[in-house]
Amino acid sequence: MQDYDFKSIEAKWQKTWEEDKTFRVERDPARKKFYLLEMFPYPSGRIHMGHVRNYAIGDAIARFKRMQGFNVLHPIGWDAFGMPAENAAIKNKSHPAKWTFENIRTMREQIKKLGFSYDWDREIATCRPEYYRWNQWCFLQFMEKGLVDRKNATVNWCEACHTVLANEQVVNDCCWRCDGPVQQKQQEGWFFRITDYAQKLLDGLQHLADEGWPEQVLTMQKNWIGQSHGAEVDFAIKASNAVIKVFTTRPDTLYGATFMVLSPEHPLTKQLSRGTDQEKNVDAFIAKIAGEDKISRTSETGEKQGVFTGAYAINPLTGTEVPVWSANFVLMEYGTGAIMSVPAHDQRDLDFARKYGLPVKVVIQPPDAELDETSMTEAFSGEGSMTHSGPFDGLIGKEGIRKVCEYLESNKIGKATINYKLRDWGVSRQRYWGTPIPIVHCDACGIVPVPYDQLPIELPLDVQLGSQGQSPLHTLEAFINTPCPKCGQPARRETDTLDTFVCSSWYFDRYTSPRNDDEPFGKEDVDYWMPVDQYIGGIEHAILHLLYSRFFHLVFRDLGHVQSPEPFKRLLTQGMVIKDGAKMSKSKGNVVDPDDIINNYGADTARLFILFAAPPVKDLDWSDQGVEGCFRFLKRVWRICADFLPEVQTSQSAQEPDADQAKELKELRRKTHITIKRVTEDIQNRTQFNTAIAATMELTNHLYAFREGWAASDKHADHEKFVVKEAIETLILMLSPFGPHMAEEVWSLLGHVQSIGQTPWPAYDEALIQSEEVLIVIQVNGKVRHKITVSADMSEEELKSLALKDPKIQESIQGKEVRKIIVVPKKLINIVAN
Repeated sequence: MQDYDFKSIEAKWQKTWEEDKTFRVERDPARKKFYLLEMFPYPSGRIHMGHVRNYAIGDAIARFKRMQGFNVLHPIGWDAFGMPAENAAIKNKSHPAKWTFENIRTMREQIKKLGFSYDWDREIATCRPEYYRWNQWCFLQFMEKGLVDRKNATVNWCEACHTVLANEQVVNDCCWRCDGPVQQKQQEGWFFRITDYAQKLLDGLQHLADEGWPEQVLTMQKNWIGQSHGAEVDFAIKASNAVIKVFTTRPDTLYGATFMVLSPEHPLTKQLSRGTDQEKNVDAFIAKIAGEDKISRTSETGEKQGVFTGAYAINPLTGTEVPVWSANFVLMEYGTGAIMSVPAHDQRDLDFARKYGLPVKVVIQPPDAELDETSMTEAFSGEGSMTHSGPFDGLIGKEGIRKVCEYLESNKIGKATINYKLRDWGVSRQRYWGTPIPIVHCDACGIVPVPYDQLPIELPLDVQLGSQGQSPLHTLEAFINTPCPKCGQPARRETDTLDTFVCSSWYFDRYTSPRNDDEPFGKEDVDYWMPVDQYIGGIEHAILHLLYSRFFHLVFRDLGHVQSPEPFKRLLTQGMVIKDGAKMSKSKGNVVDPDDIINNYGADTARLFILFAAPPVKDLDWSDQGVEGCFRFLKRVWRICADFLPEVQTSQSAQEPDADQAKELKELRRKTHITIKRVTEDIQNRTQFNTAIAATMELTNHLYAFREGWAASDKHADHEKFVVKEAIETLILMLSPFGPHMAEEVWSLLGHVQSIGQTPWPAYDEALIQSEEVLIVIQVNGKVRHKITVSADMSEEELKSLALKDPKIQESIQGKEVRKIIVVPKKLINIVAN
């Protein structure tokens, strides 16, 4: 064997894999499938170490599962629509399509240099008509099911990006893309009724918990859906037909509701003030609050601000008039955008009441105190006995809540219900680089869906974007003048495009039938491959992407398109790559270019380091020394294989050696099978690649130590060569998921014709792993006094007797009384004496 020339080796095998289509896969009902998927990348220009880590984790599992005999689907594609392409195009005076496809070419070349085992025949790009045609199909399917609304609503508006954002795309009141401030704005747009699936999404979390999803992700989704049990109550407005509907988790406090509070964005806030002397004050308050961020508005420590609307509501249980206010701490997107305020039993309401001189009424008394509503400064929100509550006095907790709910329902003024924090998903975007929404607006027919046979509605490419990304679709003749599909008269196309998260909410289904021109995915294909058995991606997608994907899958299931209960069976959220104490990013100047590592050390080194440096779910601290160490290890593996290659190539033995082999050979076999067991369990049961790689390092060290005695002998029998060959082949097989190029090369040099990736993963022999002898540490009063080698199956009594008879131990306990002898099987004996 020549020196380890990683450049020629890696180029050779990447070419072979591509020409032979080694990783191409087809549906095969006779084989058990395994669908391995990493979250597909946005083609931003170049891959970074976060990409490398994500894909290296996935590829290690994919290669391992193939060797275990699974029919492995491991596809790749591009999440290619979105604002970054537009922003880059504006900056570079280019076109989003040109920028996107150039980036895809660059990133594809980089990824192929790393040797990941993708089925490139299934590659997709969401900005191509053959893909986004099916986004439009999804929209129409959802519309037919009653899951699409067009409505005027308070939306999140990012002026910098000139578009609406979903609630999930607002982070700390800033745009998730540009970090610019987000404002509340009234605007008409398209919404998916994800709220119709709130309970199903919540119920499915238990199934995912059983599959081992990360607790953090489950908690984030549960909190975002935000289920609350309580009652809806109608408060009629005095001298008006208007009704304020509120949701409360404490209907047992209704008798203590002394005022109402509306969100400044609530449509009734302005309406109720019209014609009153409060109209100007209300308008000024609404304008003032519009500029505030939601976090400060709802913060416990933030200032509570409000204004009286001039209107009064009627408490449905007491019949008394209560003033209607608007306050900054009530948000339109939570509940109904209106609350009943019970200051004696809610601290926020109490603070507000004291500030504005509003009444406080105690209706729940704690069991061990008497509340004074005139002087209390802390609200009592716990469980207690109802008081000043008419026929409900004396009821406690759930019983009181149940009785009040029954009364509300029987009198048709409310009902027990479940509320969710989750809001409908606004999917309209006022940008160009996205999927055109398949709707036509006709003056005669109204809103008309585009027929399926007219899909796709293609995004025109011969256009010029506005200086701030304004969409050109509003001025294109094909959009402002198109025949109505229903009446044939001139009409106009919808100029909003779909949120790009629509693209990523079902792409995993498309991978099962990527070239199907008749449907988004074939039923037999999707039923065979789905669900994804192992999904890998960052924790930052716990809500944005995973929740939407689960929603799409549940809708598809109800429509009969898929049969699995959830889209993803298992989920791994990998940690970040850290350098110099911070996440790698261009802005921090701490980025390591994967190409530099590949050019200087090879793809196998890059893969090995990023899997060895930390467990997948933990953050990884970048280390140049660590990279060099992994490179040295691969060269050590190469050298030890080269040293043994002449001997193992001449091995003719197909039989295992007999029991009379030398001790060194026995120990090598034992180490070989221990390595198989450790690596198998670390990958399969724990997804701990760092410890799996460490096991291969230990076997390598053992082989180096073994080589010294082996080399001293001039002649070796076939049964001896068998043991060495087994160890070498095991080492290479165990390394192949992590360093596949070198593994393929060594495997072929060993005389194998079949690719190592198509070689069955070896099984370990449990009997060989069991040691015939064990080393026992003997302590006296916790201090080590001697070590002895004994039979592994020696009984405790025999061990105690042997230890007490040992001359060194007798010397240590001379003149002392043995009080106790503690035996830790196969490890130590501790003699307590004084």
